Amino acid sequence: MTGAGDLYTLSRKEGWRRWVDAAARVRPDPLTAGQLRRLGTDARADYDDARHDWHANFGTIKTPQLAGIHDELDQIVATNRQDPDRVRGAAVIDALPGLGKTTIANTFARDFDRAQRRRHGERTNAGHERLPVFRVGLTSRTTLRTLNRMICEFYGHPGTDRANAAQLASFAVDCVLSCHTRVGIIDDLHFIDPNRRDGVDVANHLKWLANELPVTFVYAGVGLAERRLLAEGLTGDSAVMAQTARRWTRLELPPFQVAGQAGRRHWRSLLKATERQLVLADARPGMLSDLETYLFARSSGHIGSFITLITRGCYKAIRSGEETLDQALLDTIRIDEASEAARHQLQATLSASRRPRRPAPAEAG
Repeated sequence: MTGAGDLYTLSRKEGWRRWVDAAARVRPDPLTAGQLRRLGTDARADYDDARHDWHANFGTIKTPQLAGIHDELDQIVATNRQDPDRVRGAAVIDALPGLGKTTIANTFARDFDRAQRRRHGERTNAGHERLPVFRVGLTSRTTLRTLNRMICEFYGHPGTDRANAAQLASFAVDCVLSCHTRVGIIDDLHFIDPNRRDGVDVANHLKWLANELPVTFVYAGVGLAERRLLAEGLTGDSAVMAQTARRWTRLELPPFQVAGQAGRRHWRSLLKATERQLVLADARPGMLSDLETYLFARSSGHIGSFITLITRGCYKAIRSGEETLDQALLDTIRIDEASEAARHQLQATLSASRRPRRPAPAEAG
């Protein structure tokens, strides 16, 4: 189990650097049922704990959605070579919950961070710590001041607690310039409310930051188009939303679909890739792919819901001694309410679509 000393947050540079530089986890060696029985009590407990940790953290599967958005982000960041007097375009990942938008933004930024430090070194020419990326997450009550404070807190600026909003903004600019930051991740953008004064202030400030900083911003949020954060035609104070949207490239992140052949192929690929990561004594090839329709119905094609189901299923399979995943075991696992609510109707629809159709009776002549 992870101890208290192992906890960290990606919203601080120490936690971000730790995550970026972490070595890949080592997959526990798979043991047979007989080998499991021969383990002593303590050894078995340690082995099971290692498997629980692995199943919760076995890494990011490179889905077509992830690969596609990573390619788009790479293009946007790589072409943002404008001089400081010009504004760089931004990217915004817009998706429903549970589709992996935060994971996609974070993993892209991690790869970028590693590449920048490998190419340019750990220190700037002036001797400052090189931090190619900063990352913050908005809250439901984010104001102009709290946004500035969160950026400064990421860098660990000593004046964060006693500064006003204008001073914090100046500190944030200094941190970005001194540390040669090139990408800024701002998560949970949907917390900006264009109907509130605070929301308009934050949107204006994001525009100011884009003007002042030589940084490519990557935003992520839920239903941004529906919330009119990217809407044209806004007037009055909210017009800044539309003006800012002219500089943003919206990257949609759809759920998996199985209606077409390509969608089914991508879904099966995810199941097979996940299956290869699992460490269960009675695992077998096809353990997940044989449940293709069932697993899609349980998750509605949302990768977050799917991974939660598999992680909890593996935990129960190990604790119960079943050491495999099947429909009977997974039926006992509850996941997010949205998936549970859609489950039965979707499963019935999918099952009906796969039944062979009877030929129509011939008409009497």
